[in-house]
Amino acid sequence: MSGYSGSTSAGRAVAIVADIMAFILGLWILMYLLDANRANDLVRFVHDAADWLAGWSHDLFTFDEAWARVVAGYGLAAVVYLFVGHAVANHLGRR
Repeated sequence: MSGYSGSTSAGRAVAIVADIMAFILGLWILMYLLDANRANDLVRFVHDAADWLAGWSHDLFTFDEAWARVVAGYGLAAVVYLFVGHAVANHLGRR
């Protein structure tokens, strides 16, 4: 059940898509921090998807540490997708 009062199917769909996008980005951050095997097909798929989703924020920050760049760049994209996606879902739910 969605947390949007009077939500429509479109609003729920937008929220779910935003959640999935943020999940993929968060999963890549976790895999990167845990030094997942990049030769693994699942890791490669998640990395490619996260690169595509965060193309606009990838390498936006120039921290000296690579892990900080990954967390900030991909994390920013995840937060933006969640914020915008749920704002749109709430707006659609009020219609």
